[in-house]
Amino acid sequence: MASFKGYDLIVVGSGFAGSMATLNFLEECKKQKKNGRVALVEVGKDGERCGASRWTMAYLRLDKNLDFDEDWVKEMRLVSNGLADEDYCNKLCKEAPVTAKYLQEHGVKWVHHDETNVLLEFKTDQHFVFPEGGGKAIIAKLFEHLGTYDNCDVHWETEAIKLITDDTGAIRGLKVRKNDGLLHDLLAPNVVLACGGFEGNNEMLSRYVGRNTHSLPLIAPGLKYNRGAGLRMSLEVGAGTAGSFDGIHCELVDTRAGKPDAVIWGHNYGIVVNQACKRFYDEGKRHLFATFEMIALECWKDQNQSCFFVTDQDIMTRFKGSWVYDTTDKPPEQADTIEELAEKMGLDPKELKKTVDDYNAAVNDNEFDLMKLDGKATTGLSPNKTNWANKIVKAPFYGYPMTSNLTFTYGGVKTDLNARVLSTNDIPIPGLWAAGEMTGLFYNEYPPATSCLRSMTFGRLAGTEIAQYLGKKQGTASEKAIPSEQDAVRSDSPLQDMKQHTLRGEGVTAH
Repeated sequence: MASFKGYDLIVVGSGFAGSMATLNFLEECKKQKKNGRVALVEVGKDGERCGASRWTMAYLRLDKNLDFDEDWVKEMRLVSNGLADEDYCNKLCKEAPVTAKYLQEHGVKWVHHDETNVLLEFKTDQHFVFPEGGGKAIIAKLFEHLGTYDNCDVHWETEAIKLITDDTGAIRGLKVRKNDGLLHDLLAPNVVLACGGFEGNNEMLSRYVGRNTHSLPLIAPGLKYNRGAGLRMSLEVGAGTAGSFDGIHCELVDTRAGKPDAVIWGHNYGIVVNQACKRFYDEGKRHLFATFEMIALECWKDQNQSCFFVTDQDIMTRFKGSWVYDTTDKPPEQADTIEELAEKMGLDPKELKKTVDDYNAAVNDNEFDLMKLDGKATTGLSPNKTNWANKIVKAPFYGYPMTSNLTFTYGGVKTDLNARVLSTNDIPIPGLWAAGEMTGLFYNEYPPATSCLRSMTFGRLAGTEIAQYLGKKQGTASEKAIPSEQDAVRSDSPLQDMKQHTLRGEGVTAH
């Protein structure tokens, strides 16, 4: 077993949280004229790494000025029944704009979207933001900047196995398995865990979430590497936990799609039926972003992982070219009659026609208004539709076959406001940090357009904080959590002997 020495920081995971932690550490070290050295450890191969980060559209709950939705904390309090860490939520509200502007300064181009058809529960004046080119563009820019540093080594195809601690419990490095199957030690006084949840681990899913989790496809290829390594390693050294461990975030995607993240967002603006052509969820219960997760969970839990969206020409014309239905790479199924549409989607024509007719007959006379909870509802159905119950009468008719995909897990390690991992007694574990979706926050539901922001923000805070304390004498409790540069075990010779895959494109050679 080889020991690779000479690092001040090891970051596990190359998605939003890990990349931000790594780059901000390097930039802050440069700013303070410190010689901090970092190892970025990624279990995936170059080109398929970064978990879900490089696949997501990365919708962000920001307004025209890149300010964060101030009402999000209230939504978190509501859906979590008061269990969410509000100090953490308020810290994100304050720091998210700083993160967005940081990325903009580093070359990320924001698309500012004014939404005219979807009622947003965000307090952003019907506005949200996403990167031009999606999450992949953010990752590309971050790695472009990382490539300018000589004091950063990237270890591809390297699996994090165990945290190395000294006799006092302080972090001293990370044991990894490289693609030769052998174990190696990477030594450093600080480790940032940013390696996602446990979506890619069927054993952990069944243990924490429950039965039939193996039937949930992953929404992006990189999620297969999110096997809960960070959570497992943290628990081994006494980390505390947060978030609901039986909670998961799912989304409805087009079953025909040839691309990841092919979400069909607009379940509100028609009806959703199961394989028996029966409606099973109130499609107009709340705002789109407040219900898209819950209907996906219902599809997985009780509808045999299969459901179908049905609407008419009025809705599809209104949303033509919109993100609401165009995230998939396949056009909707289209037909001149409901019966023909049913046949194209493999449903019983008579049953689907009956469901649509019954639905149309139950719709009240309220005005249809997409920009408010309009009370245009049904009566006498089970379930009724509470809002936006527009009749499905104008041909051609449209439909999407859908299934539920797993996006991320809720349960994770507990951290403080500086991304330090807390013990079960809420004391920071010296040298251990975490950011992103492996940190627990959500309970019951996920108020969306925030996961990417929190990953990037707390990754940024962790990297900056570690660099600022690097080399300082240990004095305060905060400083003691970060061993000094002089305390780190350093040796240049093992690094010189390694042919590491750096950001300059050298091939991987494991030792």
